[in-house]
This record gives sequence, C-alpha cells and structure tokens, in this order.
Amino acid sequence: MDKKQSVIINFIWRLLERGGAYAMNFVVSLVLARLLEPSLYGSVALVTAITTILQVFVDSGMANSLIQKKDTDDLDYSSVFYFNLVFCLLLYFGLFLAAPLIGRVYHDLSLIPVIRVLGLTIVVSGVKNVQQAYVAKTMQFRRFFFATLGGTLFSAAVGIALAYLGYGVWALVFQQLLNVTVNTAILWLTVGWRPRRMFSWQRLGGLVSYGWKLLVSQLLDTAYLKLYQFIIGLRYSTADLAFYNRAEQFPNLIMENTNASLDSVLLPVLSSEQDDRARVREMTARAIRVSTYVLMPLMAGLAVCAEPTIRLLLTEKWLPCVPYLQLFCLYYAFWPLHTANLNAIKATGHSGIFLRLEIIKKVVETAILLFTMRYGVMAIMLGLLASGFLSVLINAWPNGRLLDYSIPQQLRDALPAILLSAVMGLAILPVTFTGLPDLVKLLIMVPTGAAIYAGGSLLFRLDSFQYILDAAKKLLRRGKENA
Repeated sequence: MDKKQSVIINFIWRLLERGGAYAMNFVVSLVLARLLEPSLYGSVALVTAITTILQVFVDSGMANSLIQKKDTDDLDYSSVFYFNLVFCLLLYFGLFLAAPLIGRVYHDLSLIPVIRVLGLTIVVSGVKNVQQAYVAKTMQFRRFFFATLGGTLFSAAVGIALAYLGYGVWALVFQQLLNVTVNTAILWLTVGWRPRRMFSWQRLGGLVSYGWKLLVSQLLDTAYLKLYQFIIGLRYSTADLAFYNRAEQFPNLIMENTNASLDSVLLPVLSSEQDDRARVREMTARAIRVSTYVLMPLMAGLAVCAEPTIRLLLTEKWLPCVPYLQLFCLYYAFWPLHTANLNAIKATGHSGIFLRLEIIKKVVETAILLFTMRYGVMAIMLGLLASGFLSVLINAWPNGRLLDYSIPQQLRDALPAILLSAVMGLAILPVTFTGLPDLVKLLIMVPTGAAIYAGGSLLFRLDSFQYILDAAKKLLRRGKENA
C-alpha cells in the first residue's frame, strides 16, 4: 500500500472512530440536557473545564515527542509510560485536595465529590496515553475505532440508564469515567505494545526537550479557552454558562469529528516527510483544501439551521444558546487552517516556534477577553470570534518562510469552499422564516443544502471534490479486490 492510500485509509478509520464516539456522546448529552436544568448542567461544565485543562498534561508534549521522533524504540515508550503514570497520580492527588477550595470559590460544595470522581479520568488517561502514541506512530488507527466504539457504547448505555433512574449529574459523571476506562482496557487488550522494565532519564530528557514546548503551548491554548467558562461561571450565572457550553458542543461535535481525525493522522505522516520541504508543503496545502471543503458547509448549514435544531432536540428552554451556536460555527469553520499549519510546524521539529506563536496569540486574546468580559456574554463571544480570526493569521505566518506557503496562498486554497458554503447557506436561509414545523424545515434544508453544495462542486470542478471522489473509488475497488 502506498503512502497516499495509507493516509486516506487511516483518516477514514479515525473519522469513523471520532464520528461514532461523538455521535453517541452527543445523544447522551441530549438526554441529560432534557432531564437537567441549564443551571445544573452549567455546574458540571465547570468541573469538566478543570479536568480538561489537567488532561493537557497527559495528552500533549510527550506523546507528540514519541510520534515526531524518527527512531522511537521500547526504551522511549517505556520511559514515557512510567513518567506519565507517576505524574498523573500526582495531578489527581492535587485535584483531590483542591476540590473543597474549588467548591467554595464557586459557592457550590456539591461540586466536591463530582470533582474527585471525574478527576480519576486523568489517572486512567495516563495509562492509555503511550498506547495511543504507539498506535498513531505505527498508523494502526483501526485500533482506535474498536477501542473507542466499545468504550462509547458501554458508557452511553450506563449513562442513559442512570439518567432515567434519576441520578442526575452522576449519570454524566459515570458516563465520562466509564468511557475512558473501557476505551483504555480495549486498547491494552488489542495493541501489541507493553511497557518493559526499563527506564532512561537521558531518553526522557531528549523527548522532554522537544515536548515541553508543545505541552506549554497546548496548556496555554486549552486554559485560555476554558478561561471563558470560568469567567462566565463566576461573573454571570451558571445558566449563562450552560447556554454558552451547550452552544459550543454542537459545532464542536462536527469539528472534532472531521478536523481532529485529520489532525491525528497528519502529524505522523508529515513527520515521516519532515526532511522534504516541498512534500510537506504539498501535503499541508492538500490538508487545507480538503478539510475546509468538508468542514465549511457543515458549519454554514448548522449556523442556518440553529434555531429549529435547538428547539427540536433540546426544547424551548435552550433557545438562548442559538446566537452563541451560530458564532461558534463561524469560529470553528476556519479551524482546519490552524490544524494544518501547526502540524507542519510540529512535524518539521520547530516546537520553539510553536510555543512562541502560542504566547503571542494568548497575549492578544487575553487583552480582548479582559476588554469584553465587562459587557456581557455576547460581547465575550464576539471577542472570541475576533481572536479566532487573528489566530488563523498568526499560525499561518511562519509557514510562509518554513514552507514557502504564504497566508494569501492558504486563503486562496480555502476560498472555493468558503464561497460555495456561503451560497449554500444563503439559499436555504428563507426556509427558517416559514411557519413549517421544525422537523419539516430541517427535512427541507439539509438535503437541499447538500444538493446545492454537491452541484456547485461539480459545476465549478472543485479539486477537493474530485480528490475525495477518487479516493472513495479507490477504496471501493480495494474492498472488492480483498473480498
């Protein structure tokens, strides 16, 4: 199998894994959103924000170092595994002790047991982290599919059952904890790598010298995004936080399913070609064209269909999240440009540039946040959107020099998808102003939008459309040959 086919097949495995996981988790979250009041849902969002920040210590830095390094061996993997495990235990112990303080800060002592139980996901993730790096390094993404499918299905069944039995927030807590636990167990049973009784501070130091910059970068990025939730929860109401958090989950579901699938496949592939600048540039450009072609229409369609979708799935009580949802769609639509540029920088070994970019972005973004936070949640959301557009330009700038791939060239590659998505969205927008039932509106808008986008792709002979079509044909032929 050539490298191009390998990338496509692994991307599809990752896409199926992410899509299935997020779809199931999304169904569970819909059930819980119907059963729980927005204020209670907002309290759980605060705890999740805390554990997400700590999760960065587990998922970033060292794992990326293992993937980026050319000659990774068992001594590297084992050293990182033991280091991660001890570090995650220390993180959890600190969170356990800090739980009462967090509860007092937010004037809700009921958060204490929730924090202590959800925090266990950090320890479990520490056990899984190196297995994930090994799977990504060796391009065995089908392993992720079966592990994630098992964890998601089992935890979804338990979460929904607990919700209907009246366990409230604990349905969400145990759903998340069981998800990562079962996922980890299946990976350990199916992946051939096991930690050996070996450890090297020297090897660990070499990996840390590259990985710590990515870790700090990712920590800055994640902490900054969660800072919005902390500020809304403290300065405004937990109901406001719930509307903000729920609005993000809809477009985030789509973005994670498509863009994160590309992200996980792109880094190991680009790393393998890191010495060939022209090849890295070509693959980065292709990633931008294809991922924007897929993600842009989905975001445009969701933004236009926001109100009937929220009313149909979550009921009237969640309608205040509609304008936030629409702005989040615009924010995430340009995420593929972040992903492709940053992966190119990481894969070519420039973690120092990666860190400097994050520092510059966070200075700018924090200034915007401090200015907007006093004017309400909508002002905060608009500030986040402005920060997102500035970040696209900042992330793209270094590759003008590193890869000879400038910002105008990147925007030109993304422009066909942007324009066609805008046309599609405007074409189906009038349906929202009719008096039709919400389900009927969506049954008209979704297939009509898809037909307009596909028809426009054929009419203007978009390169990405043909690329995806050719890839699908090759996979079908390969499937028939193997049958």
